[in-house]
This record gives sequence, C-alpha cells and structure tokens, in this order.
Amino acid sequence: MTSAWTPAHVAAIRPAEAATVPLSVHVTRPTGGEHRYYWDMWPVQAADGTVARLGGREMWMALSATDGGDPGRRHFEAEIRWLERNEGTWIDRGAVLPPQSRPYEREWAGSALFDGGRLTLFFTGAGIAERPGGYQQRLFEASAPVGADGTIGEWTRPRPSIVGLTPEYCAADAHEGEPGRIKAFRDPAFFRDPIGGHDYLIFTASLAATSSPYNGAVGIARRDADGWALLPPLVHADAVNNELERAHMVFRNGRYFLFWVTQRATFAPDLTAGPTGLYGMVAEHLSGPWRPLNGGGLVLANPESDPSWSYSWFVSAEGIVASFVDDRAGHGFAGAPAPLMQLDFAGENVRLASSTT
Repeated sequence: MTSAWTPAHVAAIRPAEAATVPLSVHVTRPTGGEHRYYWDMWPVQAADGTVARLGGREMWMALSATDGGDPGRRHFEAEIRWLERNEGTWIDRGAVLPPQSRPYEREWAGSALFDGGRLTLFFTGAGIAERPGGYQQRLFEASAPVGADGTIGEWTRPRPSIVGLTPEYCAADAHEGEPGRIKAFRDPAFFRDPIGGHDYLIFTASLAATSSPYNGAVGIARRDADGWALLPPLVHADAVNNELERAHMVFRNGRYFLFWVTQRATFAPDLTAGPTGLYGMVAEHLSGPWRPLNGGGLVLANPESDPSWSYSWFVSAEGIVASFVDDRAGHGFAGAPAPLMQLDFAGENVRLASSTT
C-alpha cells in the first residue's frame, strides 16, 4: 500500500529545529577535473548498502560536464565519471562507460553495486539520441567484471531495466520542460532487503491518476525471474511536491529508512514550503506504512543564510551522506563535491552527528 507525504506532515516541519548542513570555506573540484562541473554523487556500494572498495580503493561516481560557463547546460551534457576518494581528496578517474551507440542522449543519476566480483551500474538514460535536448527518462543498467586489483573489465551494452509502465506511474516522456517542473522516472537506487533477500530498485517517480501537477512519488521495482517488475509506489506527495529526487533506502536497527531530496521551489504553492533539504520516512516493513522522520520528514537542510548551498544528498548504509556544492552564497553554481557528513539514527529520528566524516 502506498503511503502519503501529506500537507499535515509538511506543516509539522520546524526548519529552525532541523539539522543544518555545515558550510565549508574550502570547496575544490576533484584533481584532474578543475574545468568540469560535478553533481549528484554516489558511492560504489556492497549489497548491504555500505561503501565498497575496488582493489582497496574507495570509488565513487558523479554526474559531470565540461565547465563552459553555463551551468544550465550541464543537464544536457551529463556523463557519469569515476571519482576516487583518497585520504579525503577527490580524484577524477575518467568516464565510467565507454563511448558507444546508445538510444538515450546523456546519463543522469543512479547507483552502483559491487557484488560477487561484478560491478553493476544502474542509471538514468535521459533524452533521445535522435532528438537532442529532451527531458525523456528511462532506467538503464550495465555491468562489468572487476579484477582483484580493482581493474574494470569490458562493460555490457546498457539495456533498459524496466520496459512498460503500470497504471500507478506517470510516464516521463515529454520532450519539452524545465528543471523542477518535469515528470520523473529516474535515479534508480539498488537495495537488497536483508529480510527475505530480494533485490529492489528504488527510484524517483511521478504519480498517475491525479489532478495536481505536484505529484511526486517514490517508485519501486522488484527483481524476479523475468527481470524487474514494477510495484505500486512506496510513497507519494500528491498535491504536496512535484519531485522526490534521488530516492533511496537503507536498513538500520531493524527498520527501513527511505530518503529523498527536494527543493523549496517544487512544493505546491498553497503550502508553506519546506526548505531545500534531505527528507525521509521510516517503516518496520518494506511495504509500509511509512511515517515521516523527525515528525515532518525533514532530516537535513541548508542554512537560511545560504539556502542553496548544497543539494542531492545520498545516504549509505553506514549513514555517510554525500552531496555537492550548488550555489555558494549566491555566487553561482560551484559544481564540486561537498564535505561528507555522518547521520545518527535513533528510532524515528535521524539527525546530523556531532562530527562529520
């Protein structure tokens, strides 16, 4: 059964009482990528959601595009690139997938699983190769063997993870649009349920059969013998918010924690909007019912003094939080990894730890 993130939940948000993202004066782009933008990061993860290592190295992925002076263009030029984290320093290790013929135009966010000596990338294929500049979205996956030294072998050709929609989901097939207003079928995040062992994809979706343009949802698909099968959305924000982005799940202390990010501008205009931040819900069962964390759902927010400082928070099973620096103090898009943070989990409350990672 799908749970709702309701106007009453949003009304219960107390931004002044929420954890705020600490600002950092030292923001640098990865070594070797000083002339590139970086955003929407995620680690290579083991099947339990913890950060994995490839040949002893801590490897991450991020969306990236050349810094051509127009940050808005990055969404139409994005590719997934390797980032190695070495003693707190980020190093650009090049494109993840090789150049190849493909049905989509560019790569948007996803997740990466290292399991049984094989690396699988789940990602969003955005646009259509034959008609550039569109906002169409589909979920794709590709995999490659990994040697003992961390060497990545030959990638399989990317293939769609899900073919066809069930009635609960709105297609993200419009060519025209603008950020924050488009519909969603993107951001696949792998999750292996420790209770039962089934594999799932959690993703950003839009609810069908609604009269509101603010119809964000968190979708879910389960792997079966024939591939990935869509299930009804876990959560919807009908008449509340248009985008529940970067949706993903971790299992801690016998509970399921569902996270997403959203921006102040994507809340319905008749609500008192929550801040741009990391939000989430908790449940004892994967199917719910889901209840907002910290009362209203807000986990982390940018400070009021710099409300657009960072975005796109992603939480690992250890509670490590990655994000990127967006618009620092109103000086324009920074496009750099933000310092990692650490969350504390206590029942239905999730807070920022006193010390960061």
